[in-house]
Amino acid sequence: LTALGKTWHPEHFTCAHCGRELDKGPFFEQGGRAFCEEDYHQAFSPRCAYCAGPIREKVLTALEQTWHPEHFFCAHCGKVFGDEGFLERNGKPYCHQDFLAMFAPKCQGCERPVTDNYLSALQGVWHTECFVCTECLTGFSSGSFFELEGRPYCELHFHQRQGTICHGCGHPVTGRCITAAGRRYHPEHFICSYCMRRLQKGTFSERGDKMYCQPCHDKLFL
Repeated sequence: LTALGKTWHPEHFTCAHCGRELDKGPFFEQGGRAFCEEDYHQAFSPRCAYCAGPIREKVLTALEQTWHPEHFFCAHCGKVFGDEGFLERNGKPYCHQDFLAMFAPKCQGCERPVTDNYLSALQGVWHTECFVCTECLTGFSSGSFFELEGRPYCELHFHQRQGTICHGCGHPVTGRCITAAGRRYHPEHFICSYCMRRLQKGTFSERGDKMYCQPCHDKLFL
């Protein structure tokens, strides 16, 4: 028998590891020695990072390791990767869907994963279309917003929630304020409902949700 550039008695051409005769079957050469197929793969073939078994045919290389192609799958759902590829986290591969669900930051508005076109506000991240007034769902075109309990509000609804809306004009009271009968007013809107003159604290009367100066109140209701 001629093999490895030498001649052998058939019974002497054996596996260098297990001693099995190789004259009737396939053999593999390594370092000038002959091995049966099983011992060759066990000793010299790359190992699968998932099952640790020898890779006898197709080898997939990823994450600086070798894998059986059928053993390279998402570490969470077990799905074999298709054309979309994979994403890595802590040395493990994940499909795009599971990676985003498990590791991508969540939008404070809709709680879905944020991947691009986002903004940071109120100690979190938001889709640009989700960063709107919590009450009226209007965007902040001016670039400014008001925060209440960790949520964004437009100026009107912020003051409405805070109870700082002028009872006279319906707009926010941000400067000087007059409080009367549990309601707030701009000073210029704290007026008699009949004669429209400004009221002074202590010299007015309330009637049916409206304010009157004392002379008008006496004239109308007494």
